[in-house]
Amino acid sequence: MPKHHSTLLRPLFAVAMVAASTLYAIAQQPPSPTRVRGTIESVEGDVLAVKSRSGEDFKLRMAGDIRLAGIVKISLSDIKVGSFVGTTTVPGPDGSQNAVEVHVFPEEMRGTGEGSRPFDLRPNSTMTNATVAESVTGNDGHTLLVKYKDGEKKVVVSPDTPVVTYVPAEKSELKTGAKVIAFFKKLPDGSFEANRISVGLNGLTPPM
Repeated sequence: MPKHHSTLLRPLFAVAMVAASTLYAIAQQPPSPTRVRGTIESVEGDVLAVKSRSGEDFKLRMAGDIRLAGIVKISLSDIKVGSFVGTTTVPGPDGSQNAVEVHVFPEEMRGTGEGSRPFDLRPNSTMTNATVAESVTGNDGHTLLVKYKDGEKKVVVSPDTPVVTYVPAEKSELKTGAKVIAFFKKLPDGSFEANRISVGLNGLTPPM
């Protein structure tokens, strides 16, 4: 091969090798987890048949190390200054942030997902996980000032806003009719594996 051809091909070969190694690395990354909110239609061994709120059907195999959490209703008055909470909010017509739901984290879950980010519960909704710095009671509910590491937000919580918390749960709670939020990933064979499930207890539909 003429010398100048060899010189030209070397950088092209190097670029091709880098591209190939990058694609290989991407292929080796674990699949991104996906979330489904829905109702358990049936349970067969470790496989849950779940119908999503939008009507899609999923078959989810529970991972061996699956993490389960129960969700129960609590009172608005249970939200205290110092509580670490998560809240889905949507912008109000006056520019306020109105809570669609609030979930109070147990102390051992303090710091979970701290911050504020877009959320998929409703159009234009945001999820904020933060510490309650102030709580002001008004005629229309509570206004919470929540602070997180990168900022703060005022959240209006009306009297009819669902307020819940997490409690321990057992696999026996994953039964037909239970309302769940399941986090799963797609495996190479096309099946779905759930590694984390939150289940509403006592007939509750998780509001988040």
